[in-house]
Amino acid sequence: MKKIFIKLLYTFIVLLIFTSCKENDAIKQNALNDAISVVKTEYAPDKRVALFNVEAIKQKGSYLLKGESNLTKAVSALKDKLKAKSISFIDSIQMLPSKELNGNIFGLVNISVANLRSKPKHSAELATQALLGTPVNILKREGSWSLIQTPDKYLAWVDDGGIVAITTSDLSFWKSLPKVIYTNITGSTYSKSNKESQIISDIVAGNILVLLDEENGFYKVEYPDGRIAFINKNEAQLYKDWLQKTKPSAESLIATSKKLMGLPYLWGGTSTKGVDCSGFTKTVYFLNGMVIPRDASQQVHTGELTDETKDFTQLASGDLLFFGRKATDSTAERVVHVGMWIGNNEFIHSSGKVKISSFNKNASNFDEHNLNRYLRSKRILNSKSDAIINLSSTALFKD
Repeated sequence: MKKIFIKLLYTFIVLLIFTSCKENDAIKQNALNDAISVVKTEYAPDKRVALFNVEAIKQKGSYLLKGESNLTKAVSALKDKLKAKSISFIDSIQMLPSKELNGNIFGLVNISVANLRSKPKHSAELATQALLGTPVNILKREGSWSLIQTPDKYLAWVDDGGIVAITTSDLSFWKSLPKVIYTNITGSTYSKSNKESQIISDIVAGNILVLLDEENGFYKVEYPDGRIAFINKNEAQLYKDWLQKTKPSAESLIATSKKLMGLPYLWGGTSTKGVDCSGFTKTVYFLNGMVIPRDASQQVHTGELTDETKDFTQLASGDLLFFGRKATDSTAERVVHVGMWIGNNEFIHSSGKVKISSFNKNASNFDEHNLNRYLRSKRILNSKSDAIINLSSTALFKD
C-alpha cells in the first residue's frame, strides 16, 4: 500500500510540475503576444505604410523572435518590454533594408508610370503607382521584384523594369543635378530634337528627368538607366522654375483637376494614365507641388475639418470630401471614396471616370448616392500636417 501511495504521489508531483510549466509557458507566450501587439499598435498601426511582421516561437526553454521590420524603434521597444518582464529571447528579426542589397537601398523609377503590386507578381493587386524620377527606398528583393517604400511611405512591390537601384551617394549626386518636369497630360520623348525622330518612351504629367542640355526647342534629358532623350520645351518646365511658380491655390487645383476630366477609373492608379478616387486627388495635389497620403482612409486624417453636417457653405474649392459608412455601436467608420470640392455645390471625383457631380437636387448631375454616404470634408491646402510633403520645402527631387 505504501509503495502504491508513493507512486501516486510521485505521479501527482510530476503532473503538477508539468502543468505548472505549461501554465508558465502559456503566461509567457501571452505576455510576448501582448507585447508584440502593443508595439505594433503604437509603431505600425497601418500596415500599408509601416512594416512590423514579428512573431514569438518557443524554442528550447527560450523564445525566438522571428519576422522582419523596417522600424528600428519598434524592434527596440519590443526588446525593452520583454527584458522588463524578464522574458529571455533570441533575436532573429530581420531588419530592413536587407544587407543582401549590398548598399543599393534606393531606387529611381525608370519608366513613365511604374505599377506597384501588393505581392511580388504581375497578377497581384495593383496597390499604387509611382512616376518616372520618383526616389524610393528599397527594403528587400525577391527574384526579379523589390519591396519598396514610396515618398508617401506606401509599401509595395515593383519589378526590375520599373526602377534602377542605386546607393546613398548615387542618390545624393542625382539630387544635385538640374532637372525638368513634364507638365502636359501625356506625350512622348524622342531620340532627336524633333518629333519625327524615333520615340524613346511615353511620358506623363509629373515625370521628372535629369537635364543635360537644350537643343532646337527641346530639352535633352537623361533617364535613370542612362537613356538619352529629347522633350519638347513647350510640354515641360525646368524643375526649379516649376517649383518657384507652383503656388498651390484653389484656382490652380480646380484648373488641374479639370484637365483630367474623362480620365478612366483604374484601381490603384495614381497617374494621368488612370486613377482611382484617392489616386485622382493625390495626382491633382502632386501636380500642384504637394504629396498627400495615398488612400482615402489615410487622406481623411490630414488637414483641417471644414464640415461634417452637410453644411457645404463652409467649404472652399480644393477641400476634400469623404464618403463611406458611419460608425455604429458595433462597427467602425469606413471611408471608401473621396472627391474634391470645386464650388457651386459641385465636386470632381473619379467614379467610373473623372467627372463632376453636384449636391444640387435639381441639377442634371445630382449625386444622391454620395450625398447619402457623405462623412465629412477636410482642408488640405496650406495644411502643416506631417503626412503632407510640400515639394517647395522638401528635398525630394533636389538637395
